[in-house]
Amino acid sequence: STKMYSFSVVTLFCSSFVGSSLQSNMSAIASLTNESEDSSQKLDIPINPPAPCEVLKENDNIEQTVTEEMLDEVAEICLTETDTISLLDIPSSIFVTEDADDAGVIKEKNNQYAELCKNRIGNDNYLEESAQTFSGAPKDKHTQSDKIAKEDKGMIATTWDIYDSFFDQNKSPDNDKDDYTESSVGTSKDQEKSGEKSGSSSSYTVATGNSTWLILSESFRHSLFVMERIVVGKIFQPKLAAYRQLPILKGNVVMLIVEDPDSTAKPGTEEQSEEGEESASSPSLEYLWAFSCELTKGCNITSMAWNKINPNILAVAYGDFDLSNCKPSLICCWSLKNPMWPERVFHCDSWVTSLDFSAINPSQLAVGMYDGTLAIYDVQRQNNNARIADSSKCSERHLHPVWQVNWIKEETLFLREGGAEALISVSADGRITMWSLLNNGLGGRDLMELKSTQNTKKKRKAAGTKTKTECFLSVLTRGLCLDIHPTDSCIYLVGTSEGLIHKCSLSNSQNVLETYQKDLCPVNHIEWSPFSSDVFLSCSSDQIQLWKQDYFTPVFSFTSTQEVVKTIRWSPNWPTIFAAIIGRQLEIWDLDSNILAPTIVHHAAPGVKLMSLLFTTGTDCVFLGDSDGQITVYQLKNLSVGKGEKVKLKANK
Repeated sequence: STKMYSFSVVTLFCSSFVGSSLQSNMSAIASLTNESEDSSQKLDIPINPPAPCEVLKENDNIEQTVTEEMLDEVAEICLTETDTISLLDIPSSIFVTEDADDAGVIKEKNNQYAELCKNRIGNDNYLEESAQTFSGAPKDKHTQSDKIAKEDKGMIATTWDIYDSFFDQNKSPDNDKDDYTESSVGTSKDQEKSGEKSGSSSSYTVATGNSTWLILSESFRHSLFVMERIVVGKIFQPKLAAYRQLPILKGNVVMLIVEDPDSTAKPGTEEQSEEGEESASSPSLEYLWAFSCELTKGCNITSMAWNKINPNILAVAYGDFDLSNCKPSLICCWSLKNPMWPERVFHCDSWVTSLDFSAINPSQLAVGMYDGTLAIYDVQRQNNNARIADSSKCSERHLHPVWQVNWIKEETLFLREGGAEALISVSADGRITMWSLLNNGLGGRDLMELKSTQNTKKKRKAAGTKTKTECFLSVLTRGLCLDIHPTDSCIYLVGTSEGLIHKCSLSNSQNVLETYQKDLCPVNHIEWSPFSSDVFLSCSSDQIQLWKQDYFTPVFSFTSTQEVVKTIRWSPNWPTIFAAIIGRQLEIWDLDSNILAPTIVHHAAPGVKLMSLLFTTGTDCVFLGDSDGQITVYQLKNLSVGKGEKVKLKANK
């Protein structure tokens, strides 16, 4: 059978090309018709009516086999163009159609612009010039940064560390409570039954807990602090009871008199009678204990001060004035509840020469130093921030050693405006300075300049009147000691290196009120009597003088040896008793019994020098500091003087 193929293609080629192609196509169709008729006659196939032909649609796909003869034939192909398809249509904002709403406005503007361009020709108001816009020149800038520091760190976790970590996470709080309960019960009860075995097992249970966290906790440290005080108080109970004048516990309580095995204290000896035996009823000193630790061994005790609110706190300054022997300078705050170790320890850059506690702010400790610095420490703090203020940045700071500092009470005249407590210091540079606590440190102003006396004239009035001394002042002299009047805080006494004692006032910074002088030896210490407001003691390099402020010569002079008198102290309990350090011995004077010789003489141990002296308030004890870093506590025994008595002084005529 022969199949007929027809192609209908529309093309847009030129007419000549279409005409030639039509002639060739007609010849080709005629040849194909002849060949098909010849081939059908030759085939022996029954003639059947032809099957109805299927009309192929234009879009139907026809599968056919293409032969080589078909490829050689000429085919007519007509190509047609499809409609234009718009994928994206963005209307222009420059061109507007005539149907737009604003078409009329735009036409009017265009007409105005055309009229403007037409009138510009030949008009002097318009000038055509060319212009060029300059762009900013680029600039290169370079920056430099620190090198990024890199550090490699490594860590290792062992198998048992991982196990313990996961075990603690999975452990419930109830289990922890049960374990601690078993541990505590086992420690208290099982130890009695099982002896050493149960004790070791209970210790192991506690050790496997959070021991590090427990030791570093604040509650545990406070518990240790209280426990230490209880243990030390148990050991020193007889001595502390004697100090506080309390009965010693007896009965079931075992009395232990324990001395520190590390202590090198040598209490010394008291002078005995000519027979070599001291009577049991004669006055004497009884050794109680000594404040000492490893930090303070070998250091000179330069100053001591009681806390004015808490009588159990004692501040002690340690230093060494020997330039060839550089030892650390310390400030230790001792408590009577623990005589074996100080509660606070502060390290200082320079040697401490004087201490004094504040009465209004009992935690503030004023410190005078050898390099001229005045500092205030807060003893409630335990770290390096205890030093809250100093005079190092003040323009009025002292240039020489500060030999004494004293707090002034709040009711002082110059302090009523500010309402704060202030300090008075005396220095070897000849200046007496008042200090106040500021935000950035200590601020000071000079109260008095101690000028040297070059010429002295004495003028005597009529008989029975007192003698005055007229002084011509010039260069400054060193100030060595200072004390404020016990009832009038505006009045104070100053001792100088020329042997003069000046009575000064805070309201007069130009002239001294009175001047007292016995000899030319330096005045080492001055102290007002706590019972009589017009009596004071002074000590110089050769003797002790008792003064009355209305007389310019001493009422009494006391001397027992030719050695230097370092310091003197009035007893706060007995008005007729004072103590003095003379050379290497301590002397206790009782003016009610003897004004010619001391009542008690205590010698220091061999090789030890006595440096500082302090009485206690409310008890009959005296604290004695030496050159070996120890504060020895002695109790005065068998003194026949009564408390509250006053001494009547008569002036020497």
